[in-house]
Order: sequence, then structure tokens, then C-alpha cells
Amino acid sequence: MAGSLEFGRPQFRAYGCRNLHLLPQWRTLSRDQQTAIEAVSAVLPFRVNDYVLSELIDWSNIPNDPIYQLTFPQAGMLEPTDFSRLVDFVIKEEPEALKRAARRIQRRMNPHPAGQMDLNVPVMGGELLTGFQHKYRETLLFFPSQGQTCHAYCTYCFRWPQFVGIEELKFASHEVETLSAYVETHTEISDVLITGGDPMIMSTKVLRKYVSALLNPRFDHLSSIRIGTKALSYWPYRFLTDPDADDLLRLFEQVRNTGRQLALMAHFSHPRELETDACREAMRRITETGAVIRCQAPLIRHVNDDVGVWAEMWRAQVRLGAVPYYFFVERETGPNHYFEVPLARARKIFNSAYSQVSGLARTVRGPCMSAAPGKVEIVGVTEIGGERVFVLKMIQGRDPSWTGRVFFAQFDSQAVWLNDLEPAQGEAEFFFARSMRHMKDGLWRPDWQHGDFDDETASA
Repeated sequence: MAGSLEFGRPQFRAYGCRNLHLLPQWRTLSRDQQTAIEAVSAVLPFRVNDYVLSELIDWSNIPNDPIYQLTFPQAGMLEPTDFSRLVDFVIKEEPEALKRAARRIQRRMNPHPAGQMDLNVPVMGGELLTGFQHKYRETLLFFPSQGQTCHAYCTYCFRWPQFVGIEELKFASHEVETLSAYVETHTEISDVLITGGDPMIMSTKVLRKYVSALLNPRFDHLSSIRIGTKALSYWPYRFLTDPDADDLLRLFEQVRNTGRQLALMAHFSHPRELETDACREAMRRITETGAVIRCQAPLIRHVNDDVGVWAEMWRAQVRLGAVPYYFFVERETGPNHYFEVPLARARKIFNSAYSQVSGLARTVRGPCMSAAPGKVEIVGVTEIGGERVFVLKMIQGRDPSWTGRVFFAQFDSQAVWLNDLEPAQGEAEFFFARSMRHMKDGLWRPDWQHGDFDDETASA
């Protein structure tokens, strides 16, 4: 393309827990740091590549560098007793005992929060579609089996169970026919989100099979195809110099030429990820296809719990033609005790950063919890009738009638998730609580999942 930068052809090379000793920087780490990485990576997925190692991490600021915290396992990510036990197995070189202990810890770490496994999986023809999630009426999530890994792993990833080798904890599907049949049957769907893992780990040839199926003219109710990815952060060469990079961009153009929107749901955790020439050129090439880049990430202690970081990141995204989209609250899974930020502080960080950017960056919404009932925004803190409360808003509800509803919770300076909050103003429970109980008991599900919506059951 005219005006494009020259990057050569960098070769992708990844490192994980099986080849830690091959990391170019491995010998620069202390023995305690090496042992901690070996121990924690037995529980939480670890994968990094040469681009992250050489372009993003500041090795003079280890272990406090935010990208290092973002990608490398840390001792504090496990409970002290668990960590000590695993370190002992590492030192004694007992791999089988290490693996057994790690599996026990993984089972305790809430592997699928917010009802992902038991509430979001739809049914078709009497069978559970395990490679799909359909939580919100208009949006279907699809997990292609070939996209269930990433160019590098985030230490806070809420989908960490996809990568630890426990098959029953995975969401994955390779059925193009099933995807087409479900979308055709469910005309309420306007958006399909292809996610993972990271779909950009797939070749364009494989990705095209799924995307092309969705471009069938009979799906006139489908207006947008979204692709969730962190490739712009961890391997921007996917859009620049990979052998099929140009073909990938042609696929994006093909989607736009059918009159549909192609939205690349980019995951940026820190402004440093936006600073490399490779990332910026990749974003330029993507936006030239007519695709829209929307940016989202959770607030993470040790990585981006800083007002200046968010304001700088949103400004950079707008400058590069992207749209700030969501400021999430870290989910209650994996090592969330290490990364969590109290909701009250999250709101202060968001407000302060939001006040420093122009209207073009104020497309971002948050702080937002992707909880079991839906996406809940922390609107603010106020006083009503002498009671200090959180003002909350259901941005998107599992039941569409909940969307936009404002409600209140007792202020709690230590609360980090919706489950930590209690209703305010004398209410016995939040407005969605009864319906959620019915759903968990199998008495009610929205009409696009199991059975038909039953107003009487849901409100009984």
C-alpha cells in the first residue's frame, strides 16, 4: 500500500512453560524469579513471544514493568500456601506432583465466571452448542476450535481455562454448518463475535471459512461481524508481513463490501502497546479496509491502575483512528485477588481520566462489570435520603427489558464485584435476583436459549 513502512519479515517465535530456559532474557532473572515463573506457570497459562520481549517490556524495570506484569507469572498471583507448595515441587524436580497440585488449584479458581458455562451456552436441536455463547439477544459469541490460543497470554485473562489443557473447561467449535444454521434460525442476532483465544492466530484461509459463511445473503438480519483480538498488541505483523496478511485485509474489505460492519475488538491494556511503528502501521492498514477498531480492556492493578495511563491510551487510540469502547472491571476468576481494584477507586480513576480527554474519546463506557445478569456500569457515588450509595446502570441485560435500568447499592469502599454489593434504600434484593435464581434452577431462560420466555415464571 502507498506510504506503508517497511518491516522485513519477522518470524513469530513463542515461549512457554516448556521452554522457559530458551527465553533470551532468562539468565537476567534471579533464581527466585525463575522459580516463581516455573511454579505459577504450572497453574496459569504462560506464553510470550519475541515481539513482546524485545519491543514492549522494559527489562531495566523488572519486576515492576507493566508489560512484564501483564505477561509474566508473579508469585503473588497464587495464595502463599499454594505458591510455597508448588515452589517445593519445582526445587525438588517433581513434575507429576507439580501438575497434580496445579490442577487442584485451577479447580478452585472460578474458571468460568458470570455463568459462561452453565447459563450462556445455547441449545439447537436438543443439543448444547459448546462452541457458542448467546447471553445477549442481539450478539452471538462463536469460538472456532482453531482459534483457541493467542500470540501471548495475559496474566489476568478471564478465559485462562481455554489454555490449561482441561478439555471440559474449553469453549470451542469447528462447525461452520452449525454456525450458519444457528444464525439463520435466530433472526434476533445482528452481531456475531468471533472470539477465543484469539481468532487472529488462525490463517486467513481458515478464518475465511467462518466469515464467508456469515456473508450469505439469507442472513440479512446480520449487520456486524466482530473479531476479538489482542494481535495488534502482541503480534501486529499479523496485519503487516505474515504470509497471508494482505489476504486478511482483503477479507475485511469483503465484509465491508457486503454492506456489513467489520469491527476489530482490540484489547489494549497499556499505551506502550500503541507506541510501536508496527502497531501503528497495522492499525492504519486495517482502518483503510473500512473496518472499525474498537478498544477495550479491564482495569488491572500492577498494569494500568493509573489515571494518566488511561487518558494517554484513549488519546492515542483516537489519534490512530480507533474508538475507545469499554473500561472493564477485572472479573472474579483466576488470580483476581492480585489484580482487583475496589469499585470506588475504579470509578475515581475512570472519572479523572475521562475528564482529561476530548469528546471523541468519551465513547468509552465504564467502569463496567460483565456480571451474570448483564453488563453493569458504575455510574457514580451519591447520597440518597442520608444513605451513601453506588449508582449502577444495566448497560445490557440478559433479559432485554433490564437494559438501561438504574439501581442502587450500599456504598462499600472495599467491594470489587457485583456479588460484594448489597441493595440500598431498604430493598431486599436487586431487581434481577429472582429471575437469575429461576434461570439457575432451570425454570426460566430467555427465548433465544432454552425454551420460551415466561413472564409469569420470571416474575413469580
